[in-house]
This record gives sequence, structure tokens and C-alpha cells, in this order.
Amino acid sequence: REGAAPPCRSLYGGFVKWVKGSKKDATDSIAVQVADDKHWPEMRAIILVINAGKKETPSTEGMQTSVATSPLLSFRATSVVEPRLKEMEQAYLKKDFETFGKLTMQDSNQFHATCLDTYPPIFYMTDASRQAVRLCHAFNAHKGRIAAAYTFDAGPNAVIYCLEKDRDELLAYMLHFFPPATSVDSYTNKPDLLTKAAGMTIDPKLLAAGSELRAPAKGDCKMIYCTSVGGDAKSLGPAESLINLETGLPLENKVQKWQQTLGGASSGCPVHNVPPLAVAGAAAFAAVALSVVMSMAKRA
Repeated sequence: REGAAPPCRSLYGGFVKWVKGSKKDATDSIAVQVADDKHWPEMRAIILVINAGKKETPSTEGMQTSVATSPLLSFRATSVVEPRLKEMEQAYLKKDFETFGKLTMQDSNQFHATCLDTYPPIFYMTDASRQAVRLCHAFNAHKGRIAAAYTFDAGPNAVIYCLEKDRDELLAYMLHFFPPATSVDSYTNKPDLLTKAAGMTIDPKLLAAGSELRAPAKGDCKMIYCTSVGGDAKSLGPAESLINLETGLPLENKVQKWQQTLGGASSGCPVHNVPPLAVAGAAAFAAVALSVVMSMAKRA
């Protein structure tokens, strides 16, 4: 798929950048691994799936509209992306979470600013998304450092980076304000982690700060995924294929089973309903054909 970040960046594990390139045929616009999955094994991500359904504005359509109408996107492409990319690479290589986290949040915010600068404006984030942002800032203020770093792609789902030492406390905090509508088992890919988090005592000062931003409410978050840095892409055997290798059509029983594993997916292509397990750290808009990402795997 030309012009799409997830396919090319998912070819490698660890920290991957999508090189912009300069050729008209885009043959030099490729993924390059900055660091493998063993470089920063303490990195974790908590993914809040606010909405797993179809987006009101598809990513490609939104990107094309932004390119045509947003002056901020043009400025971002020419003046912000390259310097920020270099800063992000250095922060990751140095394992500097303070810088990594700040750049991640700033870049996510600017990306969504370009969406608002688009005409007509594009609204990917929801009230629940914005509350997750504010909760992260409250968590960081309580810790006295950047311990949680959110990023949002073209959608409402929050991907929150943290280090292993802060993961359980952050998970307990988010779980308090985004509780499951039913059972923990159907709310996550890591029931044991969430069960542990649900039983943790949250610092009263942190709880009070969060309570000023959001009241706990069931249903605003559909799933919580806990992930870590993933390895390279692997070739799967026929037994694990989701398609009929002769016809190329989906194997309905396999697709349904996969959807159930993900907590239930809406109609349409199941891939569109999967939360971003390879997500932008300091992602430039797709029009710039450049992003910095971490490939994340479904393991703690």
C-alpha cells in the first residue's frame, strides 16, 4: 500500500523511521531501523481503545484535504519534522524518556492541530481522548517528571508510552477513570495485569488530581491493551493464515476467532479494527511520508 506508514514500518522490530525520500517514483521512501527491540526493553505502552469502529473521516481522505487546505501542515513539513525526527532518534538511542516523552506528546498535539487547521476541520479526538491527555499530564505532575507520554494517530485511541517501572501505577490510574463495562477478562489482552492494577492503592493526591479532570465512567473505553517493544516481522505458516491460500479470500472462522481474541470487532475488514500495535512516537503526517515509530508486540 503506497503512502501508508504501518506496512513499511512494521517490517522491522524496535524503533523504526519511515524515510521521506526524494525520487518521484518514491522507491527511496523506505523504512529504516534505528534501534532493534533489545535496545530499550523497559519501554512499555498502554493503549486505550476509545473507538474501534469506522472513522468519520478516513485517514487518506483527511490527509488529502489537509494537504490542500492547511497552511500549518506545510509549515510542519518544511520546518518541524526533520529537526524533531533527529531529536527523537537521539532521545531513543540515549534512552532519554523525558525528551522522548515530551517530543511524542508535542508532535501528537501538532498533528491534531493540523487536523483542526484543515478546512473543513477534522475532529479525530473525542472528549474521552482529551481527558486521557489531561490525565497523563496530571500523572506527570504528580511524579515530578514525564512518566506517561500520549500519542494519537488519525483517530481517538490513546497510545501511552511509559517505562516498566511506572507501568503498573499508570495502568491502575487509567483503569480507575476508564473502568470496564463488564469483566476485566474481556477488557484487555493482559487480564492478570489489569486484575493486579485494579487491586492497587492509588495515591490519594494523584486520585484527587485526576478526579478534577474526569469522573470514572464505564463504556468510554472499549479495550485496554498492554504492549512492549516487538521484534521483526515473521512469516507465518498456512495453519496461521487468515485467508484461503488458493482463493485469497478470508477464512471466516479464522477471522471471527481473531476478532473475538481482540475483544470483538465491528463489521468490515478486521484489520481496520485492530488498535495500533505499531504506533507513532513522533509521527509526521502521512503527506510528509515520514514517521518515527515503535513496533509493539502483544506481550508485557
